[in-house]
Amino acid sequence: MSDMTRALRAGTASPAFDTIGRNLWRNGALAAIAWAAAALVTIGLPDVVPWGSAGLFAAITGSGAVVLAILAFGVHRLGRVGAGLVHYGPWLLAIGIWLALWELTTAKFGWLPKPFFSPPHGLLNVYVTDGPRLLICIAYTLRLWALGFASGVLAGYAAGIALGWSKRFSYWGMPILKLIGPVPATAWIPCTFYFFPTTFDASIFIVALASGIPVAILTASGVGSVDRAYYDVSRIFGASDWYLIRRIAMPASLPHVFVGLFMGLYYSFAVLVVAEMLGAKYGLGWYIQFQTAYSGYANVYATLIIMALLCAGIVKLLFLVRDRLLGWQKGFI
Repeated sequence: MSDMTRALRAGTASPAFDTIGRNLWRNGALAAIAWAAAALVTIGLPDVVPWGSAGLFAAITGSGAVVLAILAFGVHRLGRVGAGLVHYGPWLLAIGIWLALWELTTAKFGWLPKPFFSPPHGLLNVYVTDGPRLLICIAYTLRLWALGFASGVLAGYAAGIALGWSKRFSYWGMPILKLIGPVPATAWIPCTFYFFPTTFDASIFIVALASGIPVAILTASGVGSVDRAYYDVSRIFGASDWYLIRRIAMPASLPHVFVGLFMGLYYSFAVLVVAEMLGAKYGLGWYIQFQTAYSGYANVYATLIIMALLCAGIVKLLFLVRDRLLGWQKGFI
C-alpha cells in the first residue's frame, strides 16, 4: 500500500495534497469554470435571433477560462501582479457568471428580446463589423472633449484663483458663479447658436462650461482655506502678492483643485453626448443618436461601453497625476 493511500485511510492529508491546497487560487478556479460555462452556453445553444460573432466570443471566453485555470495553480508565483489578480478574483468570477446569464436571458431564451437588449456576442459583433467607423468616432470625441475640458479647466482654474484671492473679485464673481453653476450646461445651447460661428465651437463651449464651473468653485475654496499665517510670515520677509499666489496659494489649493477636476471630468462626459448632437458629423455622441434613430440599440450599448472605458482610463490617469503632485500628503493627511 502506498504512502498516499495510508495517509488517506488514516484521515490525514498527504503532503502533495497539502501543497496543492495551499497554492490553489480558489476564486481563479471558480472563475475559470464560470468563463468556460459562458463559452459553452454561447456556442452550444442556438440563438433565438442571429446576432453574429458567437464563435469569436466563445473563443475569447474559452481562452479566458484556460488562462484562469492556469493562473489558479500559478498565481502565487507572479508577485505583485498575482496579488492584484487575487484581489480582483471575486470580480472575475462575477463577470463569468454574468456573461453566462446574459447570454441565456438574451440570445438563447429571448427573455430580454431584440432590439431592446443585446447579448455579449451581439456587442462584440458591433465592434467587428463597425470597428473602423467607431475608431473615427472615438478620435473625434477625444478631440472635442480634450479641447473643451482643457479650455474649461484653464478658465475655471484662473477664475478660482481670482475668486479665492481677491475679495473684490469674489464679491462680484461668486454670486454670478453660484447663479450659473446649478444650471445644466446643456441649457445654454440656444445661446451658443447665436454667440459661436460653428456648431463645433458651440460644442467646445458646452463641454468647457460643464468642466470649468466645478474647478472654479473648488479652486476658490482651496485658495480661501489657506492659513493666513503663511501669507503674513511671507510678507514679513518681503514677498510680493504674485509670489504669495504662485508659491503658497496655488500649491496649497491643489487638493481642492483635483476634486474639482474629477467632478468636471464626469460632468464633461455627461454633456459630451448632447454636445455632439449639435450638427457633428462624427463622434460617439453622434453615433449614439444615429443608431438610436434606427433602433440599433446593440450599437448604442457598445458605444456606451467605449465611453465608460474612456472615462475610466482618463480618471485613472488623473489619479496618477494627482498622486505624483500630491505625494507630500502621504502620511500627513
